[in-house]
Amino acid sequence: MRLIIAFCLPWLTFFTIGRPISGVVCFLLQITLIGWIPAVIWAVYALSQYKTDQKIEQALGPER
Repeated sequence: MRLIIAFCLPWLTFFTIGRPISGVVCFLLQITLIGWIPAVIWAVYALSQYKTDQKIEQALGPER
């Protein structure tokens, strides 16, 4: 679901993963026609990093 949001509304992706400041910056980038594509790429990249971080947290378990 978040991947669909990343393509349609890239700025909203950042709010769903807990990065509101990046979401505002992405929104400012997205409101320009030229900035839409970099905003989508940035949102998809941030989403993949978020998923990787979650997998690492699960792998480490309660040790941290």
